[in-house]
Amino acid sequence: MKTLSEYTLIILGWKIKGEFPDIKKSVIIFAPHTSYWDGFYGKLYLQHTNINYKFLSKKEFFKFPLKYFFKAFGSIPVYKNKEFINQIVELFSTYKELHIVLSPEGHLARTDHWTKGFYYMANGAQVPIVAGFIDYKKKEIGIKGVIHPAECIEDTFNKVGKMYMHVNAKYPEKFVLDKRYSKVLN
Repeated sequence: MKTLSEYTLIILGWKIKGEFPDIKKSVIIFAPHTSYWDGFYGKLYLQHTNINYKFLSKKEFFKFPLKYFFKAFGSIPVYKNKEFINQIVELFSTYKELHIVLSPEGHLARTDHWTKGFYYMANGAQVPIVAGFIDYKKKEIGIKGVIHPAECIEDTFNKVGKMYMHVNAKYPEKFVLDKRYSKVLN
């Protein structure tokens, strides 16, 4: 599947950038997320990496008949509460290798704040955050870097902001870095 996914991306004109780090567990943030195509290309990229991963997806997608597709896709329905974050943290302890993939923007619409769940999941499970990206202007997909969550959430957000500053979304008008990154941008 790895080779097929890589060839499919190449045939579609995409370049793979950055090596996936040699780590067994992580929270992978994938941005920008402004189109459903992001999930398609992201899935191809993740198959190329050959890692064990699960996507976090809106719970609304888990209704008949779509729920079968999303479960086969490797998705977990998201419930926005503290217990859900704790369940994901606990999930890490049940696997030797696991990477949880999510969009920190939370949805496709324009937003000026990203969800903080990725930070709390990584911090709680004591795993790094891997910054995955998709750049439509350059037709590149891959990894920007690895962040080890700092005790100060603002430090982590600043590192994330720097990584995504020059990434181009499919719909650029919908992609805004979290307002907490404004220190980085000014």
